[in-house]
Amino acid sequence: MSEFVRSESAGAVALVVATAVALGWANAFASSYDEFWHTDIALIVGDGALSMSLQHWVNDAAMVLFFFLVTLEVKKDIVLGELREWRRASLPVIAAVCGLAVPAVLFVAVTAGTANTDAWGVVISTDTAFVVGILAAFGNRVPVQLRVFLLTLAVVDDVGALAVIAIFYTDGLQPWWLLAAAVVSALIWLVQRARVWRASMYITLGVVLWFTILESGVHATIAGVVLALLLPVYPPRRETIDRAETLTQGFRRTPNAERGVAAADGILSALSINDRFQLSLHRIVALVIVPVFALANAGVRITPESLEHAFTSPLTWGVIVGLVVGKFVGVTASVLIGKRLKVGELSEALHFRHIASGSLLTGIGFTISLFIVDLAIEDPIAQSDARIGILTASLLAAALAVAALWLAARYDAAHAPARMTLAHPIEPERDHIRGPLDAGHTLVQYGSFGGVDDLSTEEVLNQVVDYFEGDLCHVFRHAPPSAEGAPEQTAEVLESVAAQDRRLFWPMRHELNQISEHRALDARELLRAAVNVGANLSRVESDLRRSTRRARVQEDFTDGEAMGLGNPPILFVNGVIYGGEIAPDAIIADLIATRPAGAPAQAEERLR
Repeated sequence: MSEFVRSESAGAVALVVATAVALGWANAFASSYDEFWHTDIALIVGDGALSMSLQHWVNDAAMVLFFFLVTLEVKKDIVLGELREWRRASLPVIAAVCGLAVPAVLFVAVTAGTANTDAWGVVISTDTAFVVGILAAFGNRVPVQLRVFLLTLAVVDDVGALAVIAIFYTDGLQPWWLLAAAVVSALIWLVQRARVWRASMYITLGVVLWFTILESGVHATIAGVVLALLLPVYPPRRETIDRAETLTQGFRRTPNAERGVAAADGILSALSINDRFQLSLHRIVALVIVPVFALANAGVRITPESLEHAFTSPLTWGVIVGLVVGKFVGVTASVLIGKRLKVGELSEALHFRHIASGSLLTGIGFTISLFIVDLAIEDPIAQSDARIGILTASLLAAALAVAALWLAARYDAAHAPARMTLAHPIEPERDHIRGPLDAGHTLVQYGSFGGVDDLSTEEVLNQVVDYFEGDLCHVFRHAPPSAEGAPEQTAEVLESVAAQDRRLFWPMRHELNQISEHRALDARELLRAAVNVGANLSRVESDLRRSTRRARVQEDFTDGEAMGLGNPPILFVNGVIYGGEIAPDAIIADLIATRPAGAPAQAEERLR
């Protein structure tokens, strides 16, 4: 049970169950459903009182945490993640923008001349929980690059949806309360600039910010967006890690309450408040808040009369066409055009069948779509039509996407080579290479540092390189972090050193393998190794602090994960995975046996 709760599909399952319960409750006991969610609940402090229905407490208060978490993830992706590098993010970003615009245009076209044309915001957003859940159900049968593409798209999609709510579905502004919200925001900024790390301070100020925005006339959930944008995000700094390590060692020597609290505080202060809030809120939002929101808002009464009215309403068809057709056309067409125009970079592991399947997935617009219904539509009957449209479109998009993913997975399995081939070809500007590019043989290594066999593997491969006397192109790539002995920090330091001078890569690799034979590769040892090979220490520290080289490392990780690589070392001999013994003679023999047509035959003569 605990494994399921931690799984990526748990949130989608909880959302489906909550929706089913809401539909059953609303149709079997309609009056109790309405009475329950319209029960007034008041928060009274002295002479003041804040009173809202239970449904509004869910939509205007609890959902703040949902938008807060979404924006935390968005900010981290912009500062440290996929959105930092335009070359890799451009196609998903363009696809997301077109996936916002095309559905809105189709919705307006279908509903033109009706009273609900302004509700186009209902069809713009994708429900990330369902997308992640369905992809998780397929596991490694779909390329990991598709998941990365869709999650990057979903981040931009969320930004667009939040902007639409803030700009187009806000009215009756109260300037003095807006000013108060601005003052609280400035105070939060000052607090984070002072490097206050305790969550309680931000929670207190966040509650005050929520109240001021609620009273200002702007939708209260925007408080979550503003707060998340103001909170800092950064990788752990060297000095804070060292301090946490010292405090932890002190607790180990003298295990008492005072030193235990100090050690815990030291570890927490080393992490950004963004990371800590994400970790704390992810399961609460996915398994409690979003399902409760669905329970409060998905209770549509389904009768022959309501279905007949809905499916003869332009509003319902506008929602269905916008989500199912608009998302598919907007995302698929923009990727194909962008690829043809060479805008950005699309992984070679992704083909039209994968992009089309993923585009269908984006048509599942549920949580934010239901949320915008209450903001954009006032008539209860029209709200019911829109909700029926959302449910229908989401079910249809999910069914089409699952079928498309299944067919794509079957095609991939049927056309997979007998032996795995290298997913990403050798790139001189990107890869770390020993030997000439036009050599007769290639050896691509997905390796790591800190493993018990890393130094011996290096010695074996050095013998192989020496044997071919310049007729071998040896490439090193970083093994995925899930593999044994492949810490991301080590790879980032290595890339930082290589960025200063590419000739330093191989000496740095040897230095790290030498150190790992005797002691752990902690931050101090990594920096000492960089100095030993002649790298500029301050530039390496700056790169680590800013995570400058993380995107480059992630490229190798993503390639390795897409191929399902296990523990390193993993070798590709002339482009095909090697399954033999890590020994010079065995590798040399395989290199010669798989020699490409037209390659020199001198190595074969030496082997004889």
